[in-house]
Amino acid sequence: MDKLITYTNDKKITAKELALLFESSGIHRPIKNLPRLQKMLDNSNILWTAWEEDELVGVARALTDFSYACYLSDLAVAKKYQKQGIGHKLIEMLHSQIGPDVSLVLLAAPSALEYYPKVNFEKVSNAFLRKRRPF
Repeated sequence: MDKLITYTNDKKITAKELALLFESSGIHRPIKNLPRLQKMLDNSNILWTAWEEDELVGVARALTDFSYACYLSDLAVAKKYQKQGIGHKLIEMLHSQIGPDVSLVLLAAPSALEYYPKVNFEKVSNAFLRKRRPF
């Protein structure tokens, strides 16, 4: 029997939990730099998480003004839970929180370029980026 995945935006997570999820999802993040991950958590204003009982299996972390734009900085689902709709559900929960008047934008990893159109993101050609220092 499949276990139930629950979603919440009112549960805090630790930098260590986030690092473990990033590692198990395959997403490229500075997982060995826990102070940096904590700063990422402390300074985001939306955090949706997905849980199987007490196990963190997915996260959507974002920054927004709740009026015009929202940047989806992290979307990660543990590999053994991928392809079950968890990432899509996290995006939908986040999108319902910000509302239809707020643009949801993200930078996709090369490995995820095929995923985002499947969950209703439109590819755009009018974006610009100043890259961060490699970690």
